[in-house]
Amino acid sequence: MFSLSDLHIPIIAAPMAGGASTPNLTVAVSDAGGLGFLAGGYKTPQALAEQIVDVQQRTERAFGVNLFIPQPALSDRAAALSYRDVLARENPAATFGEIDETDDDWFADKVAVVIAQKVPVVSFTFGLPPRDAVERMHAAGSFLIATVTSVPEALQAVDRGVDALCVQGPEAGGHRGTFTTQGEPGTLALGELLIEIREVVRLPLIVAGGIHSGEQIASLLANGAGAVQLGTALLRTEESGANPAHQNALVDGRFAETVITRAFSGRPARALRNAFVTAHDSSVPHEYPQVHHLTKGLRTDAARRGDPDGLALWAGTGFRAAAAGPAQSVLASLWAGATAAAAGR
Repeated sequence: MFSLSDLHIPIIAAPMAGGASTPNLTVAVSDAGGLGFLAGGYKTPQALAEQIVDVQQRTERAFGVNLFIPQPALSDRAAALSYRDVLARENPAATFGEIDETDDDWFADKVAVVIAQKVPVVSFTFGLPPRDAVERMHAAGSFLIATVTSVPEALQAVDRGVDALCVQGPEAGGHRGTFTTQGEPGTLALGELLIEIREVVRLPLIVAGGIHSGEQIASLLANGAGAVQLGTALLRTEESGANPAHQNALVDGRFAETVITRAFSGRPARALRNAFVTAHDSSVPHEYPQVHHLTKGLRTDAARRGDPDGLALWAGTGFRAAAAGPAQSVLASLWAGATAAAAGR
C-alpha cells in the first residue's frame, strides 16, 4: 500500500474539480516525485474511469483520485427557487433546469471504479465514506485520505479507519471540506489547526490552504506535516485545465482579494472577489449541490466568453504567487525554496 514516505518530494497536487486537475497535471506532478490527483467530483463514473486509465498508461508512479461524499437532501426549496428566479431575471437567455432534492454525484459507482482500477490513493471531501466502502477500498489496496477542517472532524475520520488526514485551513482556495453545508467553517489559521490536530491524532497529516512558498512548506513540515497539498499554486501551469480567464485573473490587478462565498454553489468556498460574488453573496441559500447546478450554465457561458466576472475564480490566499510554466518546474522551484529554508533554520 502507498505511504507518504514513498514520495520523493512531499508535495501533493490538490484535486480541483471543474476541470483544472487534468490527467496531464496528475502525471506531471507524480513524475516530478510528488503525488498527482484526479478530481472525481462532478464527473460521470465513465469519464472518471477514462481519466484513470489515461494516467495509468502514462506513469508508473502513484496517483490519487478524490471523491465527493453525498450531501443531505435539499432543505429549503423555497429559497433555492427564489435564487433561481433572481438568476433568471438577470440572465433571460439562460435555461435553468428543475431543482433536484438529492444528488449523490454517483458516489457508489465511483467507489466501484476506484476499486476496479486499484487506484493507489483515494481521498474524500465533504464528509466520510461509509465503513463498508472503507473496507472494500482497503481490500483493493487503496490508501485513504479524509479531508478535515477541525479537531472534531479529524477524530471522526480516525474512527472511520482512514489512513491519513488532509488538514484544510481557511486560507484554501475553492470549497472548504466541512462535513456540513449549513454551518460556517472555522477560521483557525492552517499552522495552528495543524498543531491542534497533531496533538490528538497519530495518523499522517497532509496540510492544505494558501501554501505558496518554500518557507511555508518548510515551516509546515517542521511542525509535523507529512506533506503539503497545493492547488492555486498549480493553476497557471502548462498542464492546468483552468480556463484562461481564471488563470489570467490570478495576476490581474482588478482582482485584488479573495473572499469566502457561497454564491456559486451554496457551500463556503474561497474565490477572487468579482462581480458575481458582489451581486449574489448576501442572498444565496445554503443548499449544495443544488446552487452549484443552478449557476453551472452561467459559469460555462462566462468561460466560453472569457468573462472572469461570471466565473468561480477559486483561489487561495497566496494566489498572486501562482507561477506559469511546466508543473515540474514550479514544483522544483518550491521544493528548492523549502530545502533552502529548512537548511537555514
